[in-house]
Amino acid sequence: MVGRYKKQIISLTLVLIAGMSNAQEYLKVRAKQGDGISVLLNRYNLAAYKCNVDTFLAINNLKRSDQLQLAKTYKLPIKVYEYNNSSIRTTIKLNDYNLAIEIQKFNEELSENGLREYDYRTDKSLWVPIHILYCPNADIAKSGITKVASLPSSEDNKDPSLTDHKENTEQQTTTALRTDIFPIFGTKYQSTPIYTKRLEGQVYYLISGHGGPDPGAVGHKDGHEICEDEYAYDITLRFARNLLQHGATVYIITRDEDGIRDDEFLDADKDETVWFNQDIPLNQVRRLRQRSSKINELYDKHKREGATIQRCIEIHIDSRYVDQKVDIFFYYYPGSETGKDFAIELYRTIKSKYEEHQPGRGYKGVVKSRDLHTLRETKPPVVYIELGNITNEFDQKRLLMVNNRQAIGNWLTQGVLSKYGS
Repeated sequence: MVGRYKKQIISLTLVLIAGMSNAQEYLKVRAKQGDGISVLLNRYNLAAYKCNVDTFLAINNLKRSDQLQLAKTYKLPIKVYEYNNSSIRTTIKLNDYNLAIEIQKFNEELSENGLREYDYRTDKSLWVPIHILYCPNADIAKSGITKVASLPSSEDNKDPSLTDHKENTEQQTTTALRTDIFPIFGTKYQSTPIYTKRLEGQVYYLISGHGGPDPGAVGHKDGHEICEDEYAYDITLRFARNLLQHGATVYIITRDEDGIRDDEFLDADKDETVWFNQDIPLNQVRRLRQRSSKINELYDKHKREGATIQRCIEIHIDSRYVDQKVDIFFYYYPGSETGKDFAIELYRTIKSKYEEHQPGRGYKGVVKSRDLHTLRETKPPVVYIELGNITNEFDQKRLLMVNNRQAIGNWLTQGVLSKYGS
């Protein structure tokens, strides 16, 4: 049995090497103190795929029970290509656009986590993990290591509407104290009634993922391109407006002139800016630093003025295999108890809303720590949210349906009120 298993691993490895023969080499890294096979692979977002584990064992001549040696160099199941300054697809001769986006996000996440010193467009070194091109879908999460976001159960066949009732765009609990005008929300929603003071004196920094030259993850439906930055921004605006209605001070860090849109398909553009009217740079590292430095500047200002509760929420939309459905999940920075507690409260609220409106569906979102740039470099505690898989048809409806986008904004607001509303 062991011999047959080893032959299968060798066979898989030969196929991978043959299929990627124009790549330079496997990425090599040194084992750190405390590294085991699972720990090392998990650090590079590889451990959730059995074929990554199998390939790692084969190319390093290891058994699953072997221990790694401190400071010894090991090959990872990541092939290194010389980026051609044009595109990922032409670099590795790949036709599938969605898989190219997966590879892009893989490289960018490793940059955010400090595992890459430079963006692949800067150092011309493109890292292509084995699983994105060669792992069958059934291979996901069979390595005995749980993936960050669990797959919804096969019973998850309910209507894609998050809720059966019409979500209210107003947070009305009583007669409005006043009405303020915020043009950022667009003509229809700029008139914003302020109903309570529950969040008065608190400051919230909202970041919608990507923007400017970077649309983020991209999906396709009915001939339309569905861009992460547009849908994350629309939900962020709805969330921001809700927080304002309870007296919070809110900074929308990534900004556009589109306002809140009630359309199913949101036209994409590249004119987003960062607070206030700063062009978004092409370089990914500079983009991240631009946002965190601006938030830190505002944080220091409000701290001097006496603000005691300042929080940051970053909203993204995930991109995975087309058939992989993903529930809303949350990240916080390792060691940040405040960030962790906030993330858990938002998780609990979302989970309770799913249970209320779709009983029996099952909610598979998670809360996990991640060492991402915004979580690490931003002074206020941060919760990083992934809303779903933009390439999956089921998850797309979570974003395309206006009532769903409003529901997400409303439910996140209720989580904030539950945690910090006096």
